[in-house]
Amino acid sequence: MQIFMETGPLQAYLGQQKKKQSSVGLVPTMGALHEGHISLINASRKANAVTVCSIFVNPTQFNNPSDLEKYPRTPERDFELLREAGCDAVFCPEVQTMYPHPSQLSIAFGQLDKILEGEFRPGHFSGVGLVVSKLFNIVQPDNAYFGQKDFQQAAVIQRMVADLNFPVKIIVAPTLRERDGLAMSSRNKFLDAEQRAQAVILFHALQAAAAAVKKKSISTGQLKADLKKFITAAPLARLDYVEFFDPETLEPVAHVKPGAQMALAVFFGKTRLIDNAQL
Repeated sequence: MQIFMETGPLQAYLGQQKKKQSSVGLVPTMGALHEGHISLINASRKANAVTVCSIFVNPTQFNNPSDLEKYPRTPERDFELLREAGCDAVFCPEVQTMYPHPSQLSIAFGQLDKILEGEFRPGHFSGVGLVVSKLFNIVQPDNAYFGQKDFQQAAVIQRMVADLNFPVKIIVAPTLRERDGLAMSSRNKFLDAEQRAQAVILFHALQAAAAAVKKKSISTGQLKADLKKFITAAPLARLDYVEFFDPETLEPVAHVKPGAQMALAVFFGKTRLIDNAQL
């Protein structure tokens, strides 16, 4: 596995691979890797001759400077996991490499970034779109891999790729979960033992909503109220939002029935966890 910190050597390496007509898969990450990330590496390796994993904690997508500062950084462990997974190349640039000058560019995604995470984290998806577009231009992958846990992020990137005609196929892989159902996330390591035990309430809420709509259509307001009581029964849980929407358009629905998408965000102390599922 080769490790690159600058764009020039990475592009020279990829240029040699593409001369062999090798397909390139890209797995963009912010590091602190877990089995969810490795599942994306495995998916890329199955479909591409060369797999590149980027590790970059992107400052333009953070609203809170302290959140950026405390974001977990575990490069040596990440490299070890990627070597074991058979990743071919890692791109781990410094901030000044990705942003040699303060960026003046912002990307507006219309309604897509004004709801759900976009409502609570203004500017977040503009930062995501900016860094992913940079990575696409640097790596020029044939395929790029994202996890379904960040459902809205994947939708935003798919829209950007379609609207800007990026020649890359976006593959969205299923969410990987711990044995008790908690979605794998780099933020889980911030939970103490009691918070971790209660954090499974996110998964249980998804299950409860699916069971409720399996029997009949329910008004969104009623189901939200029921789930708020359900989630906050966990003493350490503080609900940020729970929403129901069309999985294609992300438009909110007035009545929830099978096929609707559910997303929620819950705080445990200062740690904010998200999850989603199609009911």
